[in-house]
Amino acid sequence: MFRCKFSVLTACLVALALFLASCASSPEWIRNGVHHRYDRQLFLTAVGHGGTMQAAELDALRTLVSIFGVSVQVDTRMAETFRGIEGGAGTHNVNYGSEITLGAGMDNLIGAEIGDRWDSRRGNFSALAVLNRARAEQTYRDLIRANQTAITNLTNLPANERNSFAGFSRFQLAAVAADMNSNYAAVLTVVSGSRLEGLRSGDEFRREAEEIAAAIPVTIRVTGDLHQRVQGAFAKVFTDLGFRTGGENSRYVLVVTVAVRPSEQLVSDIVFSRMELTANLVDNHSGVILLPFPFTLREGHVNEEGATNRAFTVAEQKIANEYPNLLSEYLFPRSARR
Repeated sequence: MFRCKFSVLTACLVALALFLASCASSPEWIRNGVHHRYDRQLFLTAVGHGGTMQAAELDALRTLVSIFGVSVQVDTRMAETFRGIEGGAGTHNVNYGSEITLGAGMDNLIGAEIGDRWDSRRGNFSALAVLNRARAEQTYRDLIRANQTAITNLTNLPANERNSFAGFSRFQLAAVAADMNSNYAAVLTVVSGSRLEGLRSGDEFRREAEEIAAAIPVTIRVTGDLHQRVQGAFAKVFTDLGFRTGGENSRYVLVVTVAVRPSEQLVSDIVFSRMELTANLVDNHSGVILLPFPFTLREGHVNEEGATNRAFTVAEQKIANEYPNLLSEYLFPRSARR
């Protein structure tokens, strides 16, 4: 009995000793973030933990990002569009080393790396993220400078081209570049200790884009409409983006043709109507069709009037569901290239 209790006690003491030994043997940088290889005057460091080494590394990098107080969320789709434009900056076409994608307000952190790792052998992992201050300062100053040049190129438009779809898109992209610069400036402030002044915010360019949209009338001409239902559906798409509709001498015209006719009657007591709709957004200055939007549909009812009414209802829904995305995809990536 005594021997049994003694054995259990001994085992517990041995386990405790091993636990304390493992704690004592963990690197000091895990507890205080100070690493002998990375002078804090020269490097920023952050410690992360996780159930796997990959999770610990990601946690360390996210902790490092949090140091900068990044708060501006960059529109990822617009950022990729901006990076694809000749003369655009961003980070994907600037060779400054590794990019760490984090999705934490800032889309990446250039130059960050994992400086050390530790495995407790008990399912707990730790990692140290490091960032060289001098290298980061040079990198982010260059990025901001390149973005500022791109912003100037995007917004430096002749007066007769400013109030156009291209002008609207270019100012939207300038807003994204300015958002990027706000985040880059936050990093620069921390690594250099000085605040960069004179940068315009993305919201300033967005307000200018809204002013441009408000100055662009879009004429909508519909043939074969029913109580202006198709006209109203398309008009809402444009006004939701801030454009005006109406007028007869607009540069941009949406030409819509609706044709409805009886369709084959497959069920004896149901009448079907077939609708064919084509909508072409035209630039009157060039005569070019900018954006075609054709579709057909078929709806049934107990009489022809009901079938036609249902066809127009479905058409309204289709326009509301599909045309906004189609128009946005056109406006942002294409018009931005002029």
